[in-house]
Amino acid sequence: MWSTLYIYFTKHKLIVIACLVILAYLMPYYVLGENTHIRVHDNMDSNIVWYKLLAESGQIFSLTDVTLPNVINGLPRSSLPSAFDAMVWLYVIFKPMTAYAIGQTLMRFVAFFGMYVLLNKHILREEKIPIITVGSALGFALLPYWPSGLLSIAGLPLALHIFLTIRKLGKATPIYYWIVLFLIPFFSSFILTFVFFLSLMGLFWLVDWIRLKQINGLFFTAIAGMTGVYLIKNYLLIYAMFFKSDFTSHRNEDDLGHKDLSGTFDLFMHNFVNGHTHDMSIHYAIILPIIGLALLVAAYHHLKPIQLMMFFFTNVFLSLWYALWYWEGMRVIKDSFMVANTFNFSRIHFFDPAIWYICFAIGMFILWKHLKFAKPFVIILIVIQCSLLFQLNEENKYSEIGTPTFKEFYAEKLFQNIENYIGKDQSSYHVVSIGLHPTIAQYNGFYTLDTYNTSYPLSYKHKFRKIIAPELEESATLKNYYDTWGSRAYMYVSELGKHYMFTKNSDRVIHDLDLNTDVLKELGGEYVFSALPIENHTELGLHLEQHFEVEGLPWKIWLYHVE
Repeated sequence: MWSTLYIYFTKHKLIVIACLVILAYLMPYYVLGENTHIRVHDNMDSNIVWYKLLAESGQIFSLTDVTLPNVINGLPRSSLPSAFDAMVWLYVIFKPMTAYAIGQTLMRFVAFFGMYVLLNKHILREEKIPIITVGSALGFALLPYWPSGLLSIAGLPLALHIFLTIRKLGKATPIYYWIVLFLIPFFSSFILTFVFFLSLMGLFWLVDWIRLKQINGLFFTAIAGMTGVYLIKNYLLIYAMFFKSDFTSHRNEDDLGHKDLSGTFDLFMHNFVNGHTHDMSIHYAIILPIIGLALLVAAYHHLKPIQLMMFFFTNVFLSLWYALWYWEGMRVIKDSFMVANTFNFSRIHFFDPAIWYICFAIGMFILWKHLKFAKPFVIILIVIQCSLLFQLNEENKYSEIGTPTFKEFYAEKLFQNIENYIGKDQSSYHVVSIGLHPTIAQYNGFYTLDTYNTSYPLSYKHKFRKIIAPELEESATLKNYYDTWGSRAYMYVSELGKHYMFTKNSDRVIHDLDLNTDVLKELGGEYVFSALPIENHTELGLHLEQHFEVEGLPWKIWLYHVE
């Protein structure tokens, strides 16, 4: 047994070492559990609670677009993830933090092995250099992915490898490739990335048909089959968008994209150099210089690095397209076609990370082969890049920033005390939150009038706006933010701006809150959870019941009753 393990380790030592590095990266989730610092934005303030709400709702397999009463007096079921989303079932089977850790583990190992086989079998297939393919794949696996994306970005290299294999081998493609192909949709988002990926595969198939005068039936079957699985997975969303006439999403009122040419160019440069918050590839310090050096070396040796240039300029184009989507000139198209206004076509930029790490591998390959003394140099660069990424694991990054841990953020003991004080069934009253994310109350079982959801009824957006209208009039920034987007239906306060995490260490006070409490009462609002004291609460008809805090938890909550 030990000799077999030794032989395997000797043969695949770089892969084993890379897997150990990934395990070390993941260790905080399993050692610290709920005491792990993780991302708040588009994570603890939203997706984690969406999964939890759905897992506890009893409406996972709803055939019609019913509503969940916990949020906004009835959040449409189609606003939450599909019943065929694998993450939903992780939250059904496990506690939220355990489900989150499993998702992180799956995401990173699929990213590693997917990129590794793509580089070995398709990109650098003629001459394999293990340190480059393993190093590039490890870097890709350690990226600070948007957690709820699961395989939406991390799984792209694996999906591309499978499609290219089917295209090449046809009937000789191993059956397990087909199985994995049809499993990927359950772990990824069609809307986020795979609608673009499958469109590109379709274009690829069409070019082959025109060029070779042959229909590659199995390649087409793979594209159509995967698309079909995604459509089945998102049956409720499709039903709500195209067949349920009485549901109009608040996204219909989106009015994003008013940048002038100067602002558009700045956005292009920012995305090209730094990436987007959901697809950061940390490529500016090491990968970009390697690409530049590789192109210089190729020019010196009269090489034609077509692959490298093709992938590099693809990312240039993707960043440009992303920026142009927010250019004021695009409003003509968005205002003319509803789908262009409600669907974000700029999201194709989520291909960026995979492309940067393909460029990383090709650039290092050119240096390795054509630059003297490059081998130790390349190894050092791989180590530096992976070290940079390792330091960005969530525990390191967010503990340094100072955001709360999972346990601190949701503060279950604190909100249990509030629930006990109110002493009524949580379904019998509704609450709103000021100075903290409403998902905290939602996580703890409270029924909220405020929320953060990517789609909810436009009629509710208008109703809720009446509560916060006086505050919106005090701040042009908040008014524009709510009216042109509105996915965050929050209790905005002009004095606070777009800040929703005030801990008990804050010395801020809300001096002059201006809300329409009559409308708040009409919608069923009975209590206000405020992270800060409200000086003029009596003028608004708010009665201060008590304030709550628990040692070791970051929040201090002032509980106000709507008179």
